[in-house]
Amino acid sequence: MISWDDFDADEKPVEKTPVAPAGAAQAPARTTAPSAPAMVSAAPAAAITVPAGADLANNYAGGQPNPAVIAATLKQVREEEALYDAGATPQERAAASLARLDVAPGLEELEMGAARVQVDDKRMINCRADLNQLVPFKYEWAWQKYLDGCANHWMPQEVNMSKDVSMWKSNDGQLTDDERLIVMRSLGFFSTADSLVANNLVLAVYRQITNPECRQYLLRQAFEEAIHTHAYQYCIQSLGIDEGEVFNMYREVPCVARKAAWGLKYTQNLGDPTFTTGTVEADQDLLRNLIGFYCVLEGIFFYCGFTQILSMGRRNKMTGVAEQFQYILRDESMHVNFGIDVINQIKIENPHLWSTAFQQEVIQMILEGTQLEIEYARDTMPRGVLGMNAAMMEEYLEFIANRRLAQLGLPEQFPGVKNPFPWMSEIMDLRKEKNFFETRVTEYQTGGALSW
Repeated sequence: MISWDDFDADEKPVEKTPVAPAGAAQAPARTTAPSAPAMVSAAPAAAITVPAGADLANNYAGGQPNPAVIAATLKQVREEEALYDAGATPQERAAASLARLDVAPGLEELEMGAARVQVDDKRMINCRADLNQLVPFKYEWAWQKYLDGCANHWMPQEVNMSKDVSMWKSNDGQLTDDERLIVMRSLGFFSTADSLVANNLVLAVYRQITNPECRQYLLRQAFEEAIHTHAYQYCIQSLGIDEGEVFNMYREVPCVARKAAWGLKYTQNLGDPTFTTGTVEADQDLLRNLIGFYCVLEGIFFYCGFTQILSMGRRNKMTGVAEQFQYILRDESMHVNFGIDVINQIKIENPHLWSTAFQQEVIQMILEGTQLEIEYARDTMPRGVLGMNAAMMEEYLEFIANRRLAQLGLPEQFPGVKNPFPWMSEIMDLRKEKNFFETRVTEYQTGGALSW
């Protein structure tokens, strides 16, 4: 089971049963390797420390023992030990190792001479096509999102925080206690949530998505999650807030802890290094993970905090924090859209996974996420603040939930709800957006050189 400590900013290694690394599967079978130089006598077998059989014998063909690989590896170990015993220099040992190099296993792994990858060979999951070949593209939308993400690049330190620092440290009533609570809760939840998302991408999702252009976007998204965590740290440091208090809210504040715990349960199976797709159960586990993180964690859990902080910015309060959240919202909007496109593509290619029972399970996931975010809204807004209150936020979250369900092709669960914050839709425009602080329209610019 994954614990909170698995997702700390400074991750600690967890003791687990050793698993043969991928590289072990590619141990070259040097059956035709020449002997070590004549001046070196063979070392006795008794002096050899043989690696564990599992470390040598597993291969990509299914983890079965490969006697040729074992024999060749033992021979190489003996020859290299003999070179050490003979006092060979590092250069001599390197030359001898290269002289014994058999490229055949590597060429076989790269499928030298195989037919070129065709578009129809590509699939979102369980694909056998060469993942090292980016083109030809099958999912042009994934590549375009990668390009858009690169064009949207920004860095936190480019944002001026001087006005925020002055306002935060002042005691003249510029910020109410309720507004300060919103800032603290937002930094506390988001600083943890983006780390959870990044860990899930790197440790779980990336290796299960078998399409190179989608993987390209996943790498961009992982970098953006790192930028977001950097932004929260930049805000915390600039304002002089207790870092321990903020970064431990997911352990200490119930409404934050419940959201984090809900997301973590959907990454437990995929976080197992032995997890692989290919069965209905495993493929549905992957879908649960994608829906939990893209549609709920990023697609619902973030929206109360986004709305609160951006509402502050519209009132000329904490504008540096609000500007960074505005950049983050634009990134997250693209993350959600990408994730939903991936989910829907998996549905198209694997319709048997999208059973009636599974659809009902997904609806329940969306409803659970909505309820958790409503609880968070009530905790962070015990009274009306910033022109909004918990009841308005509840309607907004139900509106967002309906949107997520519709994007997945599922029936809406909150009939008749409206968007009480239409200005939020304007911010999410990925090409242009209204600058609420100076009321002008700005275009995306490479390098984060937006004018405010």
